[in-house]
Amino acid sequence: MTGTVRRAGDGSPLPGQRIQIWAHTTEGYEPDPKSHGATLTDSNGVFRLEMPQIIPAFGQAHGHLAYDSGEFQAVFLRPVMSSSKNTSLEAHFVLQPV
Repeated sequence: MTGTVRRAGDGSPLPGQRIQIWAHTTEGYEPDPKSHGATLTDSNGVFRLEMPQIIPAFGQAHGHLAYDSGEFQAVFLRPVMSSSKNTSLEAHFVLQPV
């Protein structure tokens, strides 16, 4: 799973932001350690977390991504994959200051 995190208004990349990610995968369901994790954005606001293949849950292959800190408003995303055969999922955050 990959994506970018940018600031609302000026679109500047936000480095060092913690993104939480979880999904149903071929190696486990959302509560299992192999199916979730957290990562920080790099200097360009890009995050990446390698995980096993995402599989359908409740009819759709999807991931969950969350951001929550005191600096910006909390965000929860549930991007749906166009096909469970896809091997990657991309999502982007635009964060609004609190």
